[in-house]
Amino acid sequence: MDRNVGGLDRALRVAAGLALLAVGYRNRDRTLGALAAVAGGDLLATAVVQRCPVNAVLGIDTCG
Repeated sequence: MDRNVGGLDRALRVAAGLALLAVGYRNRDRTLGALAAVAGGDLLATAVVQRCPVNAVLGIDTCG
């Protein structure tokens, strides 16, 4: 698999992922909290593996 997430995109995904995980934790007894945690986990995962399926489908490559 080719990487398609890098640089600023990766840093923003980490920041947004951590923020959404925090929202999810604070609202863990509500549906919004569960959805935020899932979205945050997905953003963190795509930042770590540097591959985003949505970017691949749209033809977006942010790896310099």
